[in-house]
Amino acid sequence: MSSASRVKFRSKLEITDSDPPWHILRVPKAKIGSFGFKGNLRRVVCTLNGTDTFNCSLFPSRGNYFITLNKKLRQKFGLEVGEPVTVELEKDESKYGMPMPEEFAEVLRQDPEGERLFNALSPGNQRLMLKLIVFVKDIDRRIARTLAGIELLKHSDGAFDYHAQHLAMKLATSRTPAFRIELEQ
Repeated sequence: MSSASRVKFRSKLEITDSDPPWHILRVPKAKIGSFGFKGNLRRVVCTLNGTDTFNCSLFPSRGNYFITLNKKLRQKFGLEVGEPVTVELEKDESKYGMPMPEEFAEVLRQDPEGERLFNALSPGNQRLMLKLIVFVKDIDRRIARTLAGIELLKHSDGAFDYHAQHLAMKLATSRTPAFRIELEQ
C-alpha cells in the first residue's frame, strides 16, 4: 500500500464540551490531504495503537477533522481521556463504507427485489442496516436478521426506519418463538 493511501500519526483522546459530549481523536487536515476526498463523504479504515481496525467517518472541525470513539471502542482499546494514541488511517474504498457481511450479500444475490430496495437506500442507511447485521456474531442469527431486514424493506416499499429495522431484526432472532415477528400481516 502506498504512503499516499495510508497515514500514521499521534493524537490524544479528548472529550468535547458539547451536549452530549463526544470522545474524539483529532486528525490534522494535512495528514489526509493525499486521500483526495470529494464532497462530504470521508470514510476511512482506522487502526489504533497497531491493533484492531474499524471503519469510521472523518468529521470536519475548524479546518481539520476528528474521529469519534464510542464507549465500546474506548473500552476495547483501553483508552482514557488525555492518553496519546497512535492512529493509522487509510481511505475506505469499499462500496458501502464498511465490509459487506457474506450472509447479507448472499441474500441480496438471491433476492433481486431486496437488492434493488437496499441499493436505493442512502449510503448512510445502507451502513446502518449493515451494522445491525454485523453486530451479531452467530451466522444463523445474522441470516435471520438479514431476511427480516429485507422483508421489512419490501413491506415498507423501500422506506428505511432504523428503529423498525432494529426491532424486526431483534424479534427475528429472539430465542422466544412467541416474539418472532410476523411480517405477513
